[in-house]
Amino acid sequence: MSHPRYICIHGHFYQPPRENPWLGVVEVQDSASPFHDWNERITHESYAPNARARLLDGRGRIINILNNYAWMSFNFGPTLLHWMAGAAPDVLDKIVEADRVSRERRGGHGNALAQAYNHMILPLATARDQETQVAWGVEDFRHRFGRDPEGMWLAETAVDLASLEALAATGIKFTVLAPRQARRWRKLGEKSWTGEQGGIDPSRAYLQRLPSGRSIALFFYDGIISQQVAFERLLDRGEKFLSRLFGGFDDHRGHAQLMHIATDGESYGHHHAHGDMALAYVLERIAKDPEVRVTNYGEFLELHPPEWEVDIHQDSSWSCAHGVERWRSDCGCKTRGDWHQRWRGPLRDALDGLKRHVDHLFGTRGRTCFPDPWAARNGYIRVILDRYDPESIRAFLEEFGHPDLDEQQTTDALRLLEIQLDSMLMYTSCGWFFDEISGLETTQCLQYAARAITLARHFGRELEEEFVAALEKAPSNLPEYGDGKGVWEKCIRPAGVDLDRVLAHHAISLIYRNGDEGVGDADAQAYAVEADDVVIRTRGAGHLAIGRLVGRSRRTWSRAEGHFVVVHFGGLDFHTVLCRDLDADAFAAFRAELLATYRSGSLADVLTILNRDFHGSTHRLDDLFRDEQRRIIGIVLADRFEDYRRTFARLANQDEEVLNRLGRLNYPIPKPLRAAALTFLDANLHEQIEAMVEGDESRLVEIEHLCDRGKAWGYTPQRDALGKALSEGLRRQMRELRNGDAAAAASCGERLLDAAAAMGIKPDLWEAQNEFLDAFMGLTDAEELDDALRQTFQRLAGRLEVAPTVLGWRP
Repeated sequence: MSHPRYICIHGHFYQPPRENPWLGVVEVQDSASPFHDWNERITHESYAPNARARLLDGRGRIINILNNYAWMSFNFGPTLLHWMAGAAPDVLDKIVEADRVSRERRGGHGNALAQAYNHMILPLATARDQETQVAWGVEDFRHRFGRDPEGMWLAETAVDLASLEALAATGIKFTVLAPRQARRWRKLGEKSWTGEQGGIDPSRAYLQRLPSGRSIALFFYDGIISQQVAFERLLDRGEKFLSRLFGGFDDHRGHAQLMHIATDGESYGHHHAHGDMALAYVLERIAKDPEVRVTNYGEFLELHPPEWEVDIHQDSSWSCAHGVERWRSDCGCKTRGDWHQRWRGPLRDALDGLKRHVDHLFGTRGRTCFPDPWAARNGYIRVILDRYDPESIRAFLEEFGHPDLDEQQTTDALRLLEIQLDSMLMYTSCGWFFDEISGLETTQCLQYAARAITLARHFGRELEEEFVAALEKAPSNLPEYGDGKGVWEKCIRPAGVDLDRVLAHHAISLIYRNGDEGVGDADAQAYAVEADDVVIRTRGAGHLAIGRLVGRSRRTWSRAEGHFVVVHFGGLDFHTVLCRDLDADAFAAFRAELLATYRSGSLADVLTILNRDFHGSTHRLDDLFRDEQRRIIGIVLADRFEDYRRTFARLANQDEEVLNRLGRLNYPIPKPLRAAALTFLDANLHEQIEAMVEGDESRLVEIEHLCDRGKAWGYTPQRDALGKALSEGLRRQMRELRNGDAAAAASCGERLLDAAAAMGIKPDLWEAQNEFLDAFMGLTDAEELDDALRQTFQRLAGRLEVAPTVLGWRP
């Protein structure tokens, strides 16, 4: 070849922020079942598999593992990485390691690109928001990857010249766009432009001149092949994917060619099962091909600077044929054909109106806290990156705040900045992408708006009425909501959190955590609560808790305290009262009388005293945050479930012969009989698996017996729950290979695999394989493999579908 050829595969890895805006944690999302939430599910299906992508032989055994991120270009949304740092740090470590390795391979140019902070559509943003979104994206990137970014991904590749100016002003060298976003192009030095006929040549870099006199390099990905990867199942076969990439080169081009595609990174594993493996196959094959070179955008830009310039279409994007209309109008882009999107325009109008109010508040009241409020906002990312460290907040205020801010001014300063954070998060693009205003993504944006409105009340601004009136113009597709106002009243307002609700949450939780003062940290990271003087009493199935709570917002440093009483009548019936008016002596007298009455009187007497002497806000189980609510419901109902289980066990044992006889006669098993037998067998198998994981390998015989009991009438073990238990058990045992008794762990692992075979269940081996390979490499490095242990690993490798030739993997 007279001109070199390069391949670059870019993945845009992103999820919208999913944290409860008040609590700072992602609450359970049932639609992501069997996982806790969508971040966790997609990490399991895509982000983690791409960090350890399998390459298989003809027998389906692992022959190598590839960190795809070390070979592809990628960007991750900053809000997703923030979640990952706490929830999946091992995956984040692999992503950061991949960027480091790629810099070593690519002349100092890393595979990672930055991203504008929370996926806001920048052409629709104010100039100040554009500046902050880019500044925050750059600072987040430095924090995660330890270097300055060369490139930045724009949300939905939505672009205008002002957005590119914001990138160039921070030193960003390039971004990536869709081919249809190029309006005209020409070779540097020529006067005439080439129009859109035939489309832009995606195989080179282009220069975009900007009104300020700056410039930025642009890459336009191959639209056809990218479309095939994202939507046309090109990832079903690695060979087909590889062939299509090579088909993107053109022998008639007289320059160094960059064959590059860009898609959502979730295509590799989440949208397309095993897409991570197809990608790994392609990347390894390309890496070994002397005719092409795997590259990234930064390296290619250094080797082959732009020789052409381009002029973009203003207000264009990669996912809306109408430019950026998807995020402000019913443009016709939709995911469900029978629903309208007439709510999109009114939603943006409502948010724009709210934004004008909170920006004015920040620009005026902010001056009492900061010499330059907008510079302080740009710098606030340092606090966001170290969210709950008081020293980080103090350092920020020392740099950006007026000297000697008092306690109230400090809280005001932090509240103003939190309003600004929420007022940008409420513009996250996913709020408009789908088809219904009551959807998960849109209500998330509305919750950020709700928190901004609540915080603004502390400054005498009442913004809710005007905002809700504007939402009323946004029609829903669902009759139960009617319009945006209905969504607000049914979904958003009840979700709001204040310190009273936080204290009530902790008060109820104390009953089921034995009075532990550190309750609920996992449920409400944004708050710290301390309990003292707590007394808990039990009577029958009910409880009484009384004490004092002090709560503090870790974000705004606002504080609340008060006494509480929780009366649990049994079941799911809780009555909680918070009171802030009693002094210590009055509370002590009240507590003594209440406890004495609870010990010997009726519950009616208890409530009489409570209503007479303890006035305050009342709360129920409904006010618990979602994960804690479900935990407590599970505890409350556990005894009831155990009663059912014992009853089903008795019935199943009584009816065993009847079931077998009916099965042999091919008689349809009556539903009550089947339900009792299924519940009994599934529960018992789960208990046997748990016992095996704890080391009792004799339980395998009982598992085989239980499975035999159901064969005659067609019993099939519950695959999801039992498969998950087996997978988790295998993972634990494979971890013990390096942390404990390797021989015992290997033996237990093999028995768990025997149990899976007996139940006809194929457990997910992914995590167990990772632990096995990590243990093998660790022991090999330490030269701790004697002959017996080597044979153990060889035997396990076969059963875990790992080829015996595997000695590790290259990053």
